[in-house]
Amino acid sequence: MTDETAVLSPSAVGPERPAAEGGGRGRPGQVWRSRRYRWDLRWSPYAFVAPFFLFFTAFGLFPLLYTGWAALHQVELTDPDSMTWVGLRNFTRLWNDEFFWNALRNTVTIGLLSTVPQLAIALGLAHLLNYRLRGSAFFRVAVLTPYATSVAAATLVFVLLFGRDYGMVNWALSAVGFEAVDWQNGTFASQLAVSTIVIWRWTGYNALIYLAAMQAVPGELYESAALDGASRLQQFLHVTVPSLRPTIFFTCVVSTIGATQLFGEPLLFNGGAGATGGSDHQFQTLGLYLYEQGWVNLHLGRASAIAWAMFLILLLIAGAARLLRGRKDSR
Repeated sequence: MTDETAVLSPSAVGPERPAAEGGGRGRPGQVWRSRRYRWDLRWSPYAFVAPFFLFFTAFGLFPLLYTGWAALHQVELTDPDSMTWVGLRNFTRLWNDEFFWNALRNTVTIGLLSTVPQLAIALGLAHLLNYRLRGSAFFRVAVLTPYATSVAAATLVFVLLFGRDYGMVNWALSAVGFEAVDWQNGTFASQLAVSTIVIWRWTGYNALIYLAAMQAVPGELYESAALDGASRLQQFLHVTVPSLRPTIFFTCVVSTIGATQLFGEPLLFNGGAGATGGSDHQFQTLGLYLYEQGWVNLHLGRASAIAWAMFLILLLIAGAARLLRGRKDSR
């Protein structure tokens, strides 16, 4: 046996000792710490996400399922524990309900009148804020102020602005030779006034979303466009807008969902008339019609059917948007 073999041989250094006392199982404290580490590594992620699922189940999933169950029954707010099975009758009544279709038309009209100008103005504001301006932080906070304002306070101010006799809007129209407009009783006029409130409240919010997306556009694209002789307008149309397509798509979907659920602005714009949406239901949205059926007429079953109809409409909008996005991505 050589010297190297003697050094490497276990017999040369004595018998092999166990890894730890207790026959290689380790000390009790070490075993417990090792087991606790494995438990922590395995179960901690579930513990961190558990509060979300608990709150979602209690305040999201359960109300949704219970509303669907109530939509299949005749149930009144005066006696919510008494339910009579009616199947799909609440939904078939909606199909033949002229007030439901009127509310749906009003919701679509107000949604278009508010969403399209809102996003266009927000894109222009974001483009201006993207340049280096003095006091840029002040202007960014200023455009977000309407979003932070209470919907009740904002709507009441706009009610005064759109007043028929002493409103500032009619005063400005009369100053340039136009006749005064009855903003609350006219069909298109009232819808335009409600849309103006929505535009004022949400334009700054969308502008900051666009601004954040613009700041992520690589500066090399603008430099290359400038070297090619592109003006600022051409850079905006051919560099900024194509780079913002995913963000624009996102804001369109979110704004459409918000328009479908519109409630506070038309309710408060109607003054003390309640949830009728004007004397002729001219600006009653789906949210107002749901509120009128459930909490004014006390028909919880019908209100639940309206809520599920709104949910299905949102699913259709989301599906159509996803299909449209998929076709654009495949090109």
